[in-house]
Amino acid sequence: MRAERLFRKVCGGNLPLQLDPSITSSFRASFADLNTLPELKENPFRRRVCEVFGESPDGGLTFEQFLEMFSVFSESSPRDVKATYAFRVYDFDGDGFLGEADLGEVVRHLTHDLLSAEEYATIVSKDLKLSFLHLHLRLCPPTPALDTHARPPPPPPPGKALKPKQHD
Repeated sequence: MRAERLFRKVCGGNLPLQLDPSITSSFRASFADLNTLPELKENPFRRRVCEVFGESPDGGLTFEQFLEMFSVFSESSPRDVKATYAFRVYDFDGDGFLGEADLGEVVRHLTHDLLSAEEYATIVSKDLKLSFLHLHLRLCPPTPALDTHARPPPPPPPGKALKPKQHD
């Protein structure tokens, strides 16, 4: 399993040969170690991604959280699961909306803090507030074959991880 090999690599070989589910939560990869992965290294939101999946401001991940992250970013992950996590990554203040402060953080991450205060203010001065429902409907529009009145699940409360749906 590729994810297990990567997790072993970032943990420096400190894992037992058999990863028993009862002990995997006791092993954490630090953000500094995770930051060496090519899959994260160039992502301007790498720390925030790790914070969302790790449910911790230090950015470290347990093996289960690491697997969850890889599962969500896999090509086979459903679009609605990806949208839910994308929303959580961009909702920096955790208020359930993408507002001006969140947009400022997104711009700061994308520009690596290279803009002046005036440039940031110009970019984020729009009165923008986007809810999870709005984002979900933009990224995952209902299909005619489905009930168009069905609502997507609400975003999880801050500090709660969503589990990707299991497909048979």
